[in-house]
Formats: sequence, C-alpha cells, structure tokens
Amino acid sequence: MFSFILPLLMGGAQQGAEGSGPSLISSLIPFAAVILIFYFLIIRPQNKKRKETEKMLGGLKKGDRIVTIGGLHGTIQSVKETTVIVKVDDNVKLEFLRSAISTVTAREEKIEDTTEKESSESGE
Repeated sequence: MFSFILPLLMGGAQQGAEGSGPSLISSLIPFAAVILIFYFLIIRPQNKKRKETEKMLGGLKKGDRIVTIGGLHGTIQSVKETTVIVKVDDNVKLEFLRSAISTVTAREEKIEDTTEKESSESGE
C-alpha cells in the first residue's frame, strides 16, 4: 500500500530528479475502478430496492395480506397517514408503522375472485 501512495505524495519532487515515474492518471485508474465497482454492486441495487419498498408501502390498502418485519402475518383493516391497523385474529387488531411492513403477500380481492370462480365451476 505504501509503495503505491508514496510515489503519489512525492511524485512531483522525484519526477524532476529521476525523469520518469508513474503518471497521475495511471495512478488514479485503480481508484476509479473501485468506485465504479462499489456503485454497480452496492449502491445501485440498494437504491433500486429502496424505491420498490417505497412504492409497495405507498400502495398499501385495506384488505392486503401483509407480513411485518417481525414476521407477524395479518390483513390490513385501515390505512392511516403513517400507520396501518392490522387484523391478526378475529378480535385482535394491532397498529404498526408503515415502515414495519416487510411484504404484501396477497390482496384479499384476488383471493375472493379465485374462490368465487372455483365455487361457481364446482356448482355447475
């Protein structure tokens, strides 16, 4: 590491005396490569995931089946500005921050539509 940094720090003084040394551009290429690798492997995927999560949290509505960050499964009963009320059991309703919701597993309307189709097909 010091063999790489030392010529950069003393490059101007030594270059005049010795006549040849690593150019500044060739010394900065590895730093630029590392920055690009970090951007494409770490920063960009995190930004993409954050945008998807914000879109999912913004689209929450009554009847969505959700899983919280803590692993609690339930159905959204009402949506407020910063919180949601989740029905966990018949008489159990809990209030969570929107940010505590990990995933939306299913929408209740889609589940009802498929059960209606199945019951109408079996009844015929």
